[in-house]
Amino acid sequence: MTARRILITGSADGLGRLTAETLLAQGHDVVVHARNQARAAAIDQLVRRGAHLVVGDLEDRAAVLRIAAELTGAPPLDGVIHNAGVYSGRAVMPVNVIAPYLLTALVPAPRLVYLSSGMHLGGRPVIRWDGSYSDSKLYVSTLAAAVARLRPGVLSNSVDPGWVPTRMGGRGAPDDLELGHHTQEWLVTSDDADALTSGGYWHHRQRREPHRSVHDEKFQDLLLRSLKEETGVEL
Repeated sequence: MTARRILITGSADGLGRLTAETLLAQGHDVVVHARNQARAAAIDQLVRRGAHLVVGDLEDRAAVLRIAAELTGAPPLDGVIHNAGVYSGRAVMPVNVIAPYLLTALVPAPRLVYLSSGMHLGGRPVIRWDGSYSDSKLYVSTLAAAVARLRPGVLSNSVDPGWVPTRMGGRGAPDDLELGHHTQEWLVTSDDADALTSGGYWHHRQRREPHRSVHDEKFQDLLLRSLKEETGVEL
């Protein structure tokens, strides 16, 4: 397997941390991300093992722009796993949708993986920046499909990791924690024919049918226009 340089947002715990540990063990050049210096201390062990660290609160748009500038000044990325996410509160749309959009627009990478959720099926195909977690996951799945359509040289996919026992999912979550991070690792590193496809919505390395709006080009274009208007940055 070719060693690749991969950014994983939200690497301090949960699926992001497990993904970073696995990719480091496989010999990849990993860029980990933490919201602040206190959270960064939790991944000091990964940094000592060779991971590179970027720090910034993805709810803060200025911090996202600073991270993007830092990344574009560093060696180029081979892939990005947009793992960071929050379930409730005012940070839902900034962290789950706007930050991935800005990083996609500003930081080139030939492989992109966006963490979605089965809950995206309950999302509403209207644009509301005060929307729910389900709405945010519908938007980010749609963003992944739009990037696949508009950037034919980029492999762009979204992944439902399952309801896994992380800090967000809770201890009683019934799905497999190990399976929860393998698909995104595979999509961002593998040369398997299936992993070299774009525009998919995946669960445990199987393509699934997403919400019907995900592949609706009119809804994709509406989302991209709204994100451009909201951020001032064009994809």
